[in-house]
Amino acid sequence: MDKGLLIQALAKLFLGVIVLGILIFLPAGSFHYWQGWLLMGILFVPMFVGGLVMMAKNPDLLRKRLNAKEQETEQKTVVKVSGLLFIAAFVVAGLNWRLGWWILPDWVVWVAAGVFLGAYLLYAEVLRENTYLSRTIEVQENQKVIDTGLYGIVRHPMYMATTVLFLAMPLVLASPISFVIMLGYIPVIAKRIRNEEKVLEEGLEGYAGYKERVKYRVLPFIW
Repeated sequence: MDKGLLIQALAKLFLGVIVLGILIFLPAGSFHYWQGWLLMGILFVPMFVGGLVMMAKNPDLLRKRLNAKEQETEQKTVVKVSGLLFIAAFVVAGLNWRLGWWILPDWVVWVAAGVFLGAYLLYAEVLRENTYLSRTIEVQENQKVIDTGLYGIVRHPMYMATTVLFLAMPLVLASPISFVIMLGYIPVIAKRIRNEEKVLEEGLEGYAGYKERVKYRVLPFIW
């Protein structure tokens, strides 16, 4: 096992736990915000387990995802806007719980948690199918078009999974106001997809034909 990669992965996981905890519990003004703990659990426990599996099965993919930095100017803007959306959604969720603006019932929270975990499994399947997946927009050396499994249904199953994940998060936090904020992720990811497909069509052999075969980007029969 690559100890350096393990330390890097654990450090990023720990940093994510600290940052998300601050964004959620500081505005909430209390550690009694149980929905916040629920989100932390269903987010980071599978992430930890998935990281260990990836390290054992495909450490190169894990390394790529940990070290990725956007080179496309347009994508740097997309990443910044997405980050602002997340910060706003988490802070508002904490304030919503603290001030009691509009709290969703517990059953909605648990249903959303189930949807979140289902989307996590979908995300894991995408990672299994496509070893070229990167957090950045790029065409990698020897990359080939993947058109099997979920990629035979939609062209961007990873974005399908992440969209469900991100929209479920504010519902797990019992904050419909944060859910409205996170709806802003949809036009952001649409912009990212348009740019990504332009890069892939120009640099990846066979991608134009793949677009003809698989008509839908994210949602079958809809988009």
